[in-house]
Amino acid sequence: MSQAKGSWMRMAVLAGALAFSSGAAAQTAPAQTASPPAENVPPTADNAVMLTVFLKHDQSRPLSELNAQLQRQGYYKAFPPDGVEVVSWYVMMGIGQVVTLRLPASRLREVNRILENTAWGSYRTEFYPTYDYKAIGVAAHEKAQQQ
Repeated sequence: MSQAKGSWMRMAVLAGALAFSSGAAAQTAPAQTASPPAENVPPTADNAVMLTVFLKHDQSRPLSELNAQLQRQGYYKAFPPDGVEVVSWYVMMGIGQVVTLRLPASRLREVNRILENTAWGSYRTEFYPTYDYKAIGVAAHEKAQQQ
């Protein structure tokens, strides 16, 4: 093996090890806070985040099989967790489901873990922090109409 090729291999292995170890730590690190338990904190203007979740279904399997797997994994019982507001929940044909939630930032990890434990296998997940832009967009449109 050439020296350059060997260096690339060592760098790739090191990058993989670092990525794996940092990801594992992020999942298992306990929350250290003196505030009330996360499940008791309601979303407020100063602590709430909105989260849009794409639940992309596995198109290689029939819907009945996907739903049976979700049932076995406890998805329907666990998601969404109590105290997390569902802002919208749509089926996007050809993709799966798109769910927007409003929740205290302290509960973000909880929502992620619920989906990891109950939705994976039937869905691939994508998460996007979001905010409500409707009032701003409508106001800008109305202002432009008056000019």
